[in-house]
Amino acid sequence: MNLAIDVIQALMLIAIAPLVRGVIARIKARIQNRRGASVLRPYADLLKLFRKQDLVPDTASGLFRLAPVILFAVTATAAVFVPVLHASALFGVGGDFILLVYLLAFGRFFLMLGAMDGGSSFGGMGASREALVSALAEAPLLLALTSVAILTHTISLSGIVLATVQQYPLHLSAVYVFALGAMVLVAIAETGRIPVDNPATHLELTMLHEAMVLEYSGPSLALIEWASAVKLTLILALLVGVFAPWGMATGASIVGLVLASGAFALKFAVSAIAIAVIESSIAKLRMYLVPDFLGMASALAILAVAFTALMR
Repeated sequence: MNLAIDVIQALMLIAIAPLVRGVIARIKARIQNRRGASVLRPYADLLKLFRKQDLVPDTASGLFRLAPVILFAVTATAAVFVPVLHASALFGVGGDFILLVYLLAFGRFFLMLGAMDGGSSFGGMGASREALVSALAEAPLLLALTSVAILTHTISLSGIVLATVQQYPLHLSAVYVFALGAMVLVAIAETGRIPVDNPATHLELTMLHEAMVLEYSGPSLALIEWASAVKLTLILALLVGVFAPWGMATGASIVGLVLASGAFALKFAVSAIAIAVIESSIAKLRMYLVPDFLGMASALAILAVAFTALMR
């Protein structure tokens, strides 16, 4: 029964990823006094791209086509490590949070290679900027997760989630506060959201993700966009699971899973509203300010690790 639940929650993360994007876009439209597209629009866009022809630049090698496949495969694989409805994961093992971080980094690495292989100046520019952001984001993400792992005396995401579920919400320590602050900042950078990047533009010279995918079309672009949506959903699920897992099922009862599904939907709705409000309230940062932004994440993560010594 637990195995079936773990499989379902991993597949659910992949399946609802476009919906999460659609909900965020719809909420942003409402905040900006626009009607907005349907929340199911991302699914229609993916289907349209899968039916189109896959065009490849004349100068590109086989790596150009391979990069989107690897990106989607490793992002989907990362989803099996994150508890969603149940306080366990399909491939939950010791040190899985380190593997999760580097699976995402591996997919990003191949996307950068594919962007440069396309031969366009925008692809190279976006890849170099993405390399800068990833280099600055990986350390605080690992440190934040490590601090929570030290505090909960476990080295797996499932163990962290289970330990946090058993605590009272108001009894969280300063380690959780600093680690949450660091991971929120890193999540914004990792998912390419405002103020680090603008996912809705193809025109700005400061773009990152969109600059890397300008040469892609058809099924390859569909896999990239789907992988990007899965990454956003996965990181939101990681934040919810590590820092607000209350309501998650600890057993295999049907009632508990139904309640966990309701709690999951509520927490994701709150996350979507928060993202929409932030992106509608602030402007995109200039590129040279992004290191300062991620520097704050590093400082918070270091404080989280330092406070683990005081909590022992």
